[in-house]
Amino acid sequence: MDTREVTSQYRFNQWTEIVRQCRSSGQTVAVWCAENNIKPTSYYYWLRRIRKAACEALPSLSGNNPIVPVNIPDCAVETCSSDQESSSDIVLSFGAVKLEIRNNASAKLIENTLRALQNVR
Repeated sequence: MDTREVTSQYRFNQWTEIVRQCRSSGQTVAVWCAENNIKPTSYYYWLRRIRKAACEALPSLSGNNPIVPVNIPDCAVETCSSDQESSSDIVLSFGAVKLEIRNNASAKLIENTLRALQNVR
């Protein structure tokens, strides 16, 4: 690694820490920047660079299967009713956030949702 790469990585780490501090402060960007003598334009430039690097670091979706297989037991035809269908929806909870997928959701919607969930931390 040459000095340019080391310098670039050092700056990137500084920018990441600044963005992290601003986000965790509970203040608006304008207020936090004013209190920390940082130009908001600089802050947003750093944020844009961090986001770009994060997007570039995401694994490519081409060539791999982003769908997670789920084993769902078959329902006997005589035991399934329309009332039971609505209770068999998929419900995922992430803290205070709840994601519900209805049985009539399209395969494309489910696929896109699962792809998006791969990046949730």
